Amino acid sequence: MKKIVLSITLSLGFLFLQGQNKRNLVPSDVYKYKSVSNPQVSPDGKWIMYSVAKPDSIKNKKQSDLFLTSWDGKDNLQITFTPEGESNAKFSPDGKYISYLSSKKADTLDANQLWLMDRRGGEAKQFTKEKYDLEDYEWSPDGSKIVLVMKDVEDKKKKKDEVKAPIVVDRYHFKQDVSGYILNHNTHLYLLDIASEKVEQLTTGNFDETSPAWSPDGKTIVFVSNRTEDPDRNHNDAIYSMEAKKGAEMKQLTHWKGREGSPQFSKDGKYIAYLRSTDDATFINYDNSILTIMDINGGNEKLLTQKMDRPVANFRWSPDSKKIAFLVQDDRQRYVSEVDISSGKLNQIIGGNRSFSKLESRQSGGWLVMMSDPQHPENIYTLTDGKLNQITHINEDWLKNVALAEVKGFESISKDGTKVSGLFYKPSGKGDEKLPFILYIHGGPVTQDDYSFDFTRQILAGGGYAVAAVNYRGSNGRGIDFSKAIYADWGNLEVKDLLGATDYLVDQGWVDKDRLGIGGWSYGGILTDYTIATDTRFKAACSGAGSAMQLSMYGIDQYLLQWNEEIGLPWTKDGLDRYLRLSYPFTHAGRIKTPTLFMVGENDFNVPSVGTEQMYAALKTLNVPTTLVIYPNQFHGLQVLSYQVDRFQRYLDWYGKYLKK
Repeated sequence: MKKIVLSITLSLGFLFLQGQNKRNLVPSDVYKYKSVSNPQVSPDGKWIMYSVAKPDSIKNKKQSDLFLTSWDGKDNLQITFTPEGESNAKFSPDGKYISYLSSKKADTLDANQLWLMDRRGGEAKQFTKEKYDLEDYEWSPDGSKIVLVMKDVEDKKKKKDEVKAPIVVDRYHFKQDVSGYILNHNTHLYLLDIASEKVEQLTTGNFDETSPAWSPDGKTIVFVSNRTEDPDRNHNDAIYSMEAKKGAEMKQLTHWKGREGSPQFSKDGKYIAYLRSTDDATFINYDNSILTIMDINGGNEKLLTQKMDRPVANFRWSPDSKKIAFLVQDDRQRYVSEVDISSGKLNQIIGGNRSFSKLESRQSGGWLVMMSDPQHPENIYTLTDGKLNQITHINEDWLKNVALAEVKGFESISKDGTKVSGLFYKPSGKGDEKLPFILYIHGGPVTQDDYSFDFTRQILAGGGYAVAAVNYRGSNGRGIDFSKAIYADWGNLEVKDLLGATDYLVDQGWVDKDRLGIGGWSYGGILTDYTIATDTRFKAACSGAGSAMQLSMYGIDQYLLQWNEEIGLPWTKDGLDRYLRLSYPFTHAGRIKTPTLFMVGENDFNVPSVGTEQMYAALKTLNVPTTLVIYPNQFHGLQVLSYQVDRFQRYLDWYGKYLKK
């Protein structure tokens, strides 16, 4: 009898293990993780086109190609296979052609060009041969013309041994991550006639024009431009209109002193919808966007979502022009909502503990969305009568064998009584034991961690750590006052919120108070520096692309306008006092006891490497365990796949050294 009972027990145990036979997410999964983007609905509503970026371990980068799937998701096919990749793909208005941008070299030009592919068969054809780089484009409603957005700089490749000319800049905004030093080149609109293939320039001058949109009758183009005396010194983007022909006069439609952008005509041509900033100047960097409509001549402006006090994005008109749908960021969620333009009534279409990231309308009814949740990466869904139908299944093939962390929301109370929202990641297979912990901080600061799939935190959880995401003050999703609370006061309220969340998790018994880690990238790296200079409880830190001696950052990054507006002029007494107060992680580096790994891209113009190097030098001088990792030729975001893998592995190794028993 004992043998029979033992046999049954072993068999049941084996079956249980089979059901649990999943591995953890590991850094090398970077080479498996695909990205889906830019879904487009065909004019007849039967097909969806989208882009998939697939990792190529040999080329050490992602390779993007185009795919088609039917509206019901039953028919799927890949339509491009080029090594150069395609971007900004769109259907022609009659649905016969697919257009996209590519730098594929079909001639001597190195600039991005427009390509056309006949959906009925045949190879793609390079349609433009312009010397300037093509950044964006929009088809006219009848398909006879295309408005092009081109930057007036010739992007010619140079030989490696050629001596480069000196870089001469005289602009106020003279640096930008990835772009480098900003020269006097402007982005203008051009008109391409499909039949004759003739290109005519529509706009000129020392200004930039972006975001063009056609009126339904094809006679008018609206666009965004800042045509003040020195556009670099303010945020005054406005919306303009002009006839779609060379030499036409432009008319300024909006006159708000803040930002206005993303114009779209209603389907009936009576209105223009656009996004407007909440504030005109002072708090522009902590802003919520407001969905607004106006008549096509610029009159009768109506702010549709101002009372929501939440940022909206990615809006689309309904086919009958009576409603506008859009995405809303609201306390760890991003949901789909709509507004009736006559009554102003708001209605949530679909929400929940998930994150919608893209929205497109379908002329015959229904919506196309992209969505993810903590257990599922982004995929494309149709949304009809409030019901979702998944039509792509990117990443599901390999993730079915991966054990992901359980994610749940929590709320903590900071020392000053502020309620703060967060997300807690519990590694798969862990019981009620107190776990080593990593507080991984989001950047921005004006963004939020939500119920979306988070590859970084899942990697950390896969290493056996409890992980938390905390939407500290400065984050959005909780209203404009919550975002702008940290204005000119960095590293104060945010640190209170981060420490309050840590206290809560310790008190709940979810994490081990003696094995606490902290880290983040960008503003998350900055807050890592602020926090370890405030509190010594953290036993390990990973600070990425951050800064601490803020006085030294003036003039070396891309935020000159924000420094002057928010913090002030460092050569004035008040300004100098503020810069030094905000520099306390460096000026009080002697307080830091936390072993810290510093990481940064060599060519980062967003938060330049000097900010990271200074903190490394300080801790090295103080004999606090530290290491500096610089990724060659990388900007603020790491694009080389092997560097992404390396960063994740270094996270796990560093935390493992100091947090694992």
